[in-house]
Amino acid sequence: MRKPVYNIKRQVLVFRHFGNKGYSLFACLGREVVCSVLSVATLTYASAESVSTDPVVTDSASMTTAREMMLEEVSVTGSRAPLTKSQAARMVTVLERADIAQAPVQSINDLLKYAVGVDVRQRGPIGAQTDISIRGGTSEQIIILLNGINICDPQTGHNVMDLPIDLSEIVRIEVLEGPAGRIYGTSSLVGAINIVTQRPLPASPTGEEKLHLRMEVGSYGYAATAARIQLPPYKEGWGGSLSASYSRSDGYSRSKAGSLNTDFSGSKAFYQGQYEDDDISLHWHLGIADKGWGSSTFWASPKWQADDQYEHTTKLFSAIQGATKRGRLHFAPSIYWNQNRDRYEGYRGQPEKMAYNYNRTDIYGVNLSSYFDWVAGRTAFGAELRNEDLVSGNLGEPLAQTHHINRTDRDYTLGVNRTNISGYLEHNLLFKDFTLSAGLVAVKNSWSNMNMTVYPGIDISYRPNDQWKLHASYNTSLRMPSFTEMYYKLQGYSADPHLKPEEMQAIEVGTRWQHHGICVEATLWHHHGTNMIDWIMDTSKGDEAVWQSVNHTEINSTGFEASARLNVSCLMFHVSYSYINQDKKQEEGIVSQYALEYLHHKLVGNLRLQLTRHLDLGLIARWQDRVGSYTDFDGHVQDYQPYFLTDARLTWKQNQWKAYIEANNLFDVSYHDYGLVEQPGRWLIAGFNINL
Repeated sequence: MRKPVYNIKRQVLVFRHFGNKGYSLFACLGREVVCSVLSVATLTYASAESVSTDPVVTDSASMTTAREMMLEEVSVTGSRAPLTKSQAARMVTVLERADIAQAPVQSINDLLKYAVGVDVRQRGPIGAQTDISIRGGTSEQIIILLNGINICDPQTGHNVMDLPIDLSEIVRIEVLEGPAGRIYGTSSLVGAINIVTQRPLPASPTGEEKLHLRMEVGSYGYAATAARIQLPPYKEGWGGSLSASYSRSDGYSRSKAGSLNTDFSGSKAFYQGQYEDDDISLHWHLGIADKGWGSSTFWASPKWQADDQYEHTTKLFSAIQGATKRGRLHFAPSIYWNQNRDRYEGYRGQPEKMAYNYNRTDIYGVNLSSYFDWVAGRTAFGAELRNEDLVSGNLGEPLAQTHHINRTDRDYTLGVNRTNISGYLEHNLLFKDFTLSAGLVAVKNSWSNMNMTVYPGIDISYRPNDQWKLHASYNTSLRMPSFTEMYYKLQGYSADPHLKPEEMQAIEVGTRWQHHGICVEATLWHHHGTNMIDWIMDTSKGDEAVWQSVNHTEINSTGFEASARLNVSCLMFHVSYSYINQDKKQEEGIVSQYALEYLHHKLVGNLRLQLTRHLDLGLIARWQDRVGSYTDFDGHVQDYQPYFLTDARLTWKQNQWKAYIEANNLFDVSYHDYGLVEQPGRWLIAGFNINL
C-alpha cells in the first residue's frame, strides 16, 4: 500500500505542558503527521470528528487498502482551534477519496445523497441543478466550503454546487451537521460541507500519479471526459496541478413542443499551487465552472406552466491561504474572491417573450485565524471581513450608476451591497479522556443596520476507553437572507426586502462504539429556529395566489440518526437511518417550498463485495419519505410519495487503470423529489479511468 511520503524535513515543536503524554502529538499540529490507521467504511460516518482542510492521500489499488486512511492523529478543525481526531469533540461525516472512486455517481451532488443526514433534492440530473440541505433545513441554510474557503452565493443557494472541480480532484468531503456559527460565522445555520481537493505536494513521493484521465458515455446522450496533471515543480518547495473536465447530455425529457428541456453541457478547469518551507506553507487556487442546462418546469407553477426554461452560469473561484509553522503563536490568513454570473431564460431562446434575468455577484473576503498553547489549554481567536456585491436586472435597489451586461445591449440597473464583519474567540481544555471546546462569534452586517450580535457554542466529548466515545454540544448560529429571497418579483413570485436574519439554537448528544471492524453510532438532536425564511403560497386566493418570501415565527425540529457498519477484508456493509420531525403546523391552504418540506425518514444501505482479485460490486439503496406537498398543473395538491432507489456499479481494476459500468435508479422507479419536476428513470453509464 502506498502511504503519504513527505520529503521535506519539519521540525516538531514539543510543548512542555503536553510532553511525555499519550497525546503529545497535540504539540505537532501544523505538520503532516501519520501515527496510526483507521479503517473506515464507504460513504459512512467515518468520524474524523471535525472539518479539516488538510488533504490526506490514499491508495485505491485494492479494496482492502482503499479503505485505510491516515486519520487517527491528523490535525482537524471541527472547532476554531485545530485539534487531533482523537481529541476533537464534534462529530463529522467524512466521505473518503476511495469511497468517491467506488460510488456510482458523476457529481458531488449525487455523492452526497448517500450521507444520511444530507437531503439532496435534484431538479436536474448529474448535478445540473441541485439543492443541498442538512437536518431538515433549506439549501440557503448551509455553508459550502472549498478547501475551507466559503464559496456560498448570496444571490441564491440553488446554484452553489456549480463547482470548478471534478470528482477525481477530491480527497474527501466532510459534512458537519448542526449550527456552526462560531466556526464559520454566517450561512452555517444548520451545517457545513467542506470539499477538500488533492493538493500538489512540493516534492512528489515515488509512485505519485502524474496524470489522471477519465472518459464516460451513457444514456440520454451522456458523455464526459476529465484530465488532471501534476505540474513539474518550479523549484524546491513548489508544486502545482491542473485539471479540466467536460460533460453533456440531451436530457431525459422533452417539452410539449418536442424540444430539449433537460439537456445540459458544461466545462470546468482548476489550477492549484503550493509552496512550503520550514517556516510557512502557502496554498492557492484558481478555478472556473461554466454550465448551461434546460430547466424544464423547474420554476413553473400552476399559474405559469412554462416547460422550456433555461439557465446558464459562469463561476470564478480564487483564493490564497497561508499558515506559519514556527513560534508559539500560529497564524493562518486567507484572502479570496469569487464571482458568480447567471442568465435565466423563462422561455428558452425567446427574450422577446420574456426578458432574460441577468445577475453578477462578486464576493471578497479576508480571514485571519490564529491560536496559541499555554498552561490552561489551547486558545484561538480571529476575524473575517466579507463583502457581497450584486448587480442585476431584476434584484435589488436602483443603482446610482448602471453597469453594462457583457455580450448584450442591456445594463445592470439594480443592485445590493452588504458587508459582514465577524470576530471569534474559543478556548479548548484537553485532557486524556475529556475535551471541552467553548467559544463565541460576534457578527455585524451592514444590511438593515444590524447590531453586533453574539452567538456562543460549546462541545464536550468523553472517552472512557478505546472503544467508546460520548459527546454533547450546544451551538447557535444565524443566516442572512439571500438577495433572491429579498428582491425576486417575477412570474408569480413576490419577495420581501425586509426579511429578518434566521437564527438557530441546537443541542445534540451522541455516542460511538467501535471494535475490530464494527462501528455503531447514534445521535439525538433538537433545533429551535426563529424567523425562519420560506416561500409560501396561499392557494385559497386562486388565480391571484403568488409565492411570497416570509419569516416563519418558529420551527422546532427533532431528529435521530443511527448507523452501523461492518468492514472486513472482502466485504463492507453499512446501514444508516435518519428521522426528523418538525412541529410547525402548516396552515390549511398554504403550500410551502422549503422549510416544511423535509425528509421525515431516510434509510441508506451500502454493500461492497470484492468478487475476484480485480472485480468489485457496489450496491447502494435509499428509501426516502418526504413531508410536504406540491400543486400540479391541474391545480390539485399532491403529497410527496415515499420511494426506494437502487444504484449499482461493477468495476474491473488493474494497477493503472479501471473500467466500470453503473446504473442509477436500477429498477426504473418513477418519483418526484421536487414539486412538478419528474426525475429520470434508469440511467446507464460506462466509464474508463487511467492513472500514469
